[in-house]
Amino acid sequence: MGILTDSLERADAAHFTRPMPKSAQKQMQYLVGQAKGTRAAAELLGVTQRTVERYVKGQLKQPRQDLAQRLADEVRKRWQPRVRDRARKQAASTGGIFIDTRARFGFTAAPGTTDDPRMRPITQGLPPAYAARLFDAHTAGATEQQLMDIVAEGLQDIYFKDRGRRAHGLLVEFTDIDYLDVDY
Repeated sequence: MGILTDSLERADAAHFTRPMPKSAQKQMQYLVGQAKGTRAAAELLGVTQRTVERYVKGQLKQPRQDLAQRLADEVRKRWQPRVRDRARKQAASTGGIFIDTRARFGFTAAPGTTDDPRMRPITQGLPPAYAARLFDAHTAGATEQQLMDIVAEGLQDIYFKDRGRRAHGLLVEFTDIDYLDVDY
């Protein structure tokens, strides 16, 4: 996953009302229930069906580190979907999202202005329209670059152009991301 996708997943996890299962057995039982069978769960994790059955029964307790990470990721993707949807709908309709980043911003601007890219820390709220576009694209399986383009367009419009009140014709490039955090 990319930096923005990971940040969206962390923002979703902040809205969970119950903690995720911690033991490998409980995580595997949850994943089997969500995937509708041990075979489908095994395909998601890249292990055999028998391995999944052993974890469900409690015969195996400590998965390898890579399997433990894949298992936790798959459970996190499916954990509390209604809570996740409710938080995203609220952000997309009334609340918007907050972007906290430090990245290199370059500009294509009018002649006579500086367009040298430089690192900038920016903390900015984006309106619900950008939140809705970002969530729709993420749900549809957009690439990391497509998601970054939506965020860059939002920062360009809200932060740099001040909602169209200044810097007409300015185009912002969003590269070399040091960190990026999304909250809603």
